[in-house]
Amino acid sequence: MEELRQKYIAAIAAAADEGALESLRVQAVGKKGEVSLKMRELGKMSPEERQVAGPALNALKEEINSALAAKKAALADVALEERLRAEWLDVTLPARTRRVGSIHPVSQVTEEVTAIFADMGFGVAEGPQVEDDWHNFDALNIPGHHPARAEMDTFYMARAEGDNRPPHVLRTHTSPVQIRSMMKHGAPLRIICPGRVYRCDYDQTHTPMFHQVEGLAIGRDISMANLKWVLEEFFSAFFGTHVETRFRASHFPFTEPSAEVDIRCSWEGGTVKVGEGDDWLEVLGSGMVHPKVLTAGNIDPLAWQGFAFGIGIDRLAMLKYGIPDLRAFFDSDLRWLRHYGFASLDVPSIHAGISA
Repeated sequence: MEELRQKYIAAIAAAADEGALESLRVQAVGKKGEVSLKMRELGKMSPEERQVAGPALNALKEEINSALAAKKAALADVALEERLRAEWLDVTLPARTRRVGSIHPVSQVTEEVTAIFADMGFGVAEGPQVEDDWHNFDALNIPGHHPARAEMDTFYMARAEGDNRPPHVLRTHTSPVQIRSMMKHGAPLRIICPGRVYRCDYDQTHTPMFHQVEGLAIGRDISMANLKWVLEEFFSAFFGTHVETRFRASHFPFTEPSAEVDIRCSWEGGTVKVGEGDDWLEVLGSGMVHPKVLTAGNIDPLAWQGFAFGIGIDRLAMLKYGIPDLRAFFDSDLRWLRHYGFASLDVPSIHAGISA
């Protein structure tokens, strides 16, 4: 055993790399190694001999294993030192260019709209995009024969055979959020409802899915004058210049009286300039909330009244940032996104004090 100890301890100390070290491990303590074979001979010895040889062999095996582990660690340290000496990095070199994404105009305008209305005391309400027939139509005083309920205008969800309930729809406006907010919070109420909406339409200024923000204010003495002030304040803050509005009588099932709202503008070279000139551009629909809608929202129309309005977020983005085609918003064209997108740390923002 002493000869084996001296033989392997010396060989381990002289090993030049991990390959040689592994070879020595197999020769010494592997399944067919010399020390392992010696341990198998313990069964042939007498009990007295086994009591002497057993502990000695175990001690020899542990010593060889310890020597192997120590040598392996030493070789790793040597390899690391050599690598550190051979490899180097110039930390003064400029970093590699990394492409960064941009904030989509829809996200940017949604943030701007939310910030402006928040400054006027409006909260933000959200609701499901798949709505039931009652919240999307009936509660908003939209009768069954209304064109908006036709399949040519609305995406209806399929029902299982034999299920005679009215089908769910992809919401055609965010007005159902107003109903849900009235039922949950009651009056007084002051909210905006931004989100995706869906209609069967597709051309340069319409897409099957687009973004809309609706506003609702309910109080004891709210009037159309309050509506006009809120809209002019919003447009002036959003476009960064005083914007005059013009109301034209219209009809919507959920408001009475109802009005289309135009903003003053001018056309130069095929582009529109908001806030100046002698032309007018229609931008949204609005009016005083219909008493039947208030009743559907569990609000007494004899004690409360309010106004509501709705405008397309994509339309606002097109007007403010000169985007000619609505369909490009959803093309995922990187060139378009780089041109019209906003850097995350450099975006026009009312609340950040940065003008567009």
